[in-house]
Amino acid sequence: MFVDSHCHLDFPELRAELPAVLDAMRANAVTHALVVAVDEAGWPSVHALAAEHDNLYASVGVHPDYPDVEEPTVERLVAKSREPKIVAIGETGLDYYRQTGDLEWQRERFRTHIRAARACGLPLIVHTRSAAADTLRIMREEGAGEAGGVMHCFTETWDVASAALDLGFHISFSGIVTFRNAADLKEVAKRVPPERLLIETDSPYLAPVPFRGKRNQPAYVRHVAEEVARLRDVPLETIATITTQNFFRLFGIPVH
Repeated sequence: MFVDSHCHLDFPELRAELPAVLDAMRANAVTHALVVAVDEAGWPSVHALAAEHDNLYASVGVHPDYPDVEEPTVERLVAKSREPKIVAIGETGLDYYRQTGDLEWQRERFRTHIRAARACGLPLIVHTRSAAADTLRIMREEGAGEAGGVMHCFTETWDVASAALDLGFHISFSGIVTFRNAADLKEVAKRVPPERLLIETDSPYLAPVPFRGKRNQPAYVRHVAEEVARLRDVPLETIATITTQNFFRLFGIPVH
């Protein structure tokens, strides 16, 4: 069986077709998924999806790509984290690709999430794009390793992966690892220790080959697993088993 460790089922293009999306998951042996929050206004919708479906879980956080929103506080994040089926803080992090100018607000928001994760004992879901050095620096300064978590939709070098692994973090691969031009990322996928490996879709974005360019969905996570298995020269069942076990362990979800 497979698990999608990061998706956005609350986004309109997936929420509108949720029964079909869940049916496709079952047809492709994708048994569970983590629905990841991106802004505070969406927290109720994300949490409702998890509450309504036994095989869905949720996070709470505010994405670094949202500049014009009320800043989350440690207290609000911690309070929300206590609701049933909230298993992670995030997604959070830094994005210097989509946002420009003075981005100190991003760095402060990231620190707030790390502090909340440490306070409530939940793992972090970290987004980083064109900001690896600052991401790792803040993680070290704020003691992110105490909470642990995952570098989601990983696209960086082995040096960045190694530094995140040293902090106790997992590395999650999305459909990008199936792209022909992702040679460096494929090398990272070969080297991550099996006990730190996760797979995801980040749907509705980044559909893997052979669906590249189309709307993504959790059912397609098996194609990510197939590519990782090919790269590591192991059976698909091995990747399915270890990534599923890692998911349940990292997010403290009872196996059922």
